[in-house]
Amino acid sequence: MTTPLPHPSRLSPRDPRFEEIIAAHDAAVQAGETSYRDPATGLIVLTVSAHVERGNCCHSGCRHCPYVDAV
Repeated sequence: MTTPLPHPSRLSPRDPRFEEIIAAHDAAVQAGETSYRDPATGLIVLTVSAHVERGNCCHSGCRHCPYVDAV
């Protein structure tokens, strides 16, 4: 199962680690996790599932925010 891709303003498809980041995100979602460790920075990143569970945008510029076009 592939999750929706992040908005290009949040993660450019031209990012050299794009595929690696998307794979880490998708693995976390499939494992039922709400976050994953960013392979580039080591920081914790919320998955799209965490945002959907919250139900709205927190306006923090999250990478996988499904509400980015609504803000």
